[in-house]
Amino acid sequence: MKKEHISTWKEIKDSVYGKKETSRRDELERDFESFKIGLLLRKAREEKKLTQEQLAELINKKRTYISRVENNGSNLTLKTLFDIVEKGFGGKVKISIEL
Repeated sequence: MKKEHISTWKEIKDSVYGKKETSRRDELERDFESFKIGLLLRKAREEKKLTQEQLAELINKKRTYISRVENNGSNLTLKTLFDIVEKGFGGKVKISIEL
């Protein structure tokens, strides 16, 4: 009986999207980071017991914009990120860059 090879997530990414530092793979990694930002913002909003409408009012945006950011953070500007975290949640943003 032949066993099937179960690929790791890294092997799947390498196979489907190419090795690290190729344009397609870099795009996947950026999209994933944007998605994570959206999830982090949703979690923070829920922990603050705010609705999307309430958060939108705090930062002078529409509820639909908050929904888009939470579902796909890719259209988020740094200014809006700071507004959401500082004005909306009363928190601070920390950003790091890896080289």
